[in-house]
Amino acid sequence: MVTVQKFGGTSLSDADARGHVLRHIRREYEAGAGLVVVVSAMGRRGEPYATDTLLEWIGANGAGLAEREKDLLMSCGELISAATLCSLLGAHDLPSVVLTGAQAGIVTDNKFGAARIVEVKTERILASLAQGKIVIVTGFQGATADGEITTLGRGGSDTSATALGAALQADVVDIYTDVDGILTADPRVVSEARQLAVVSYDEICNMAHNGAKVIHPRAVEIAMKAGIPVRVRSTFSDGEGTLVTHANAAEGHIGWSDRTVTGLAHVKGVTQIAISAEGTALNPQLEVFRSMARNGISVDFINVMPAGVLYTVTDGDAPLALRLLAEMGFEPRVRSGCAKVSVIGGGMNGEPGVMAKIVEALAERQIPILQSADSNTTIWVLVREEDMAAALSALHSAFALHAVS
Repeated sequence: MVTVQKFGGTSLSDADARGHVLRHIRREYEAGAGLVVVVSAMGRRGEPYATDTLLEWIGANGAGLAEREKDLLMSCGELISAATLCSLLGAHDLPSVVLTGAQAGIVTDNKFGAARIVEVKTERILASLAQGKIVIVTGFQGATADGEITTLGRGGSDTSATALGAALQADVVDIYTDVDGILTADPRVVSEARQLAVVSYDEICNMAHNGAKVIHPRAVEIAMKAGIPVRVRSTFSDGEGTLVTHANAAEGHIGWSDRTVTGLAHVKGVTQIAISAEGTALNPQLEVFRSMARNGISVDFINVMPAGVLYTVTDGDAPLALRLLAEMGFEPRVRSGCAKVSVIGGGMNGEPGVMAKIVEALAERQIPILQSADSNTTIWVLVREEDMAAALSALHSAFALHAVS
């Protein structure tokens, strides 16, 4: 039996939080689990060892660090967390060993700052587990085949945890954070948001891709491919949190229901761009998206029509996008200050009336829908950012998400 535990930066940020971490580790260790503990850098922006703080330090000292050396710097925060935790475990007679991502066998490509895992070699971890040790692994990092230190990008410690869980064929991966589990909506925006007992991989992956920040979507995709269950739990309680698993496996768990909609997610800071093909010899469908891609601008909410194209970019990318369009001779219609609201549920595929309920709920609040799109498990609507909170509240109520168990 192998359990992987991952503790984020807030779980390690102070002595009180680390005391809760020790309690969770001791419970699993004494239950007989072979235990692999993945750690993030301690704290958040502004605190001494947080990744963002390290990057700000470089920014204030020349901002001339190449990507390779930047990864070396960013790997330091997790090393400090791992050594600190190892010391605390030793003081409580819990045997442990620290392995960097590279020492733990995480092999990546050479894309510094956003590396992808290509292989996990488990021999060293398994040897340490066989000696009865708790294996502490620095999350968010690995190394190329020729030994260059790399980092995995935002949410990389989640990815480290599920990749190790998959390679070790773990019984479960526990992602510990500062919330009790996965909620039906962001509680900072929707006060009626409720904790979900069970969700499917597809549902949480869509929630994560569409703005929910509890777990990184790449981590979920790895767990889904390997069939490893994931629990999102609070460091500060003993609750079971939210179980993430295959939909057919979830049906046997208390709290699972055949619901149409599981939850809502949102993204603020969106700009809508509309381009007409009239009066130009250019093909906007080709020219626009080729230019956006060439300049590293991610496009979303895409509607392609004979008369032109309609799509969105982030507010941060909008100035460059508009400059590129002007250089190509387009005169786009622009609407900034938008938000994308996502209605997510594995049960909506083939279920009539879902879009009608969305339109009705927003119309009752006099919230105009600026654009919409859908997939098998998600319907997206674009609204004005000033309407976003009201839209989320209306949809949460319309689909009775306050009543989930």
